[in-house]
Amino acid sequence: MSSSAPALAATVDDLFAIPEHERCHEILDGELVRKAMPSGPHGRAQFRLGTQLGGPYDRRAGHGGPGGWIFASEVEIKFDARNVFRPDVAGWRRERLTLLPAETPLSMRPDWVCEILSPSNKQNDLFKKLRVYQRCEVGHYWILDPDAEALAVYRWTPDGYLLVLTAEGGERVRDEPFDGVEISVHSLIAGDDDESPSPGSAAP
Repeated sequence: MSSSAPALAATVDDLFAIPEHERCHEILDGELVRKAMPSGPHGRAQFRLGTQLGGPYDRRAGHGGPGGWIFASEVEIKFDARNVFRPDVAGWRRERLTLLPAETPLSMRPDWVCEILSPSNKQNDLFKKLRVYQRCEVGHYWILDPDAEALAVYRWTPDGYLLVLTAEGGERVRDEPFDGVEISVHSLIAGDDDESPSPGSAAP
């Protein structure tokens, strides 16, 4: 009677054995998985999110905006031995990290992460990654769905992630931890700020 040996968990060495120009992969629960190729709406939302938050926040406090953060897109971050992710957008508070180091993968866990859903990987973002981010005490986790034009904002608590805000379409909201700026999900997806009136405002 024979039994198959359990599969060995993928390591950082396995990840970096993939040529850099082909490495669009992550280690998720010990398994090497390929990230979905971003669609047009996904890529647009990723760029717009970085622009809308980066302008006022990606600077030292008191230098033309709320400041206090450093952002990066698609950088490899090691959360633990079985999980190395490339978050769509991640942010670190400057009191914890004043400059992004050159190391790869980064070992400093972010304070905020946003994952943008793609049809082929949404289960990972909605459930598997959420559990990892919660266990690793990532302070806030945003999930942005371009197809539904919807955003969910989670805040870390010792008892698990708490859903503190949902928004959709042209609603203008101030989302933790970036409540110094007002954004709409539609503006992140389409980039049409002028076409996203606040709820209750009259159309021109």
